[in-house]
Amino acid sequence: MGAAENKRLLQDVFDQMAQGNTRAMSEVMSDDFRWVFPGNWSWSGSWGPRQVALNVLLRPLMAQLTGYRSEADLILAEGDRVVVQARGYATTKRGEPYHQTYCYIFRVADGQITEVVEHCDTALVERVLDRPNR
Repeated sequence: MGAAENKRLLQDVFDQMAQGNTRAMSEVMSDDFRWVFPGNWSWSGSWGPRQVALNVLLRPLMAQLTGYRSEADLILAEGDRVVVQARGYATTKRGEPYHQTYCYIFRVADGQITEVVEHCDTALVERVLDRPNR
């Protein structure tokens, strides 16, 4: 697959997530997928493979939120990399707004996401979300 197909894959994922389908991304993750938070904060590190990312990071995260949606503002692709600038909207189960900004860098191979590096508002995460168990 080329850059155009990879871009279409992520556009479809974010179109679904804008409608509230929080499983859209997990449905196209490869078995060797990993999720990476760079930097020096409580969530920094890498979660993988796919089942670890889902069971230890994503499902517990989504369990803290209600009505999660994410909308892409910009999608750029070159080779196997797709960069997505996005906004997320939800409320925590404690009633706090979770309006997040993201810059994701995806790696795509054979129609599946193999890696995502997520840059986000870390202060918001630290303030309103419980840390994942490692």
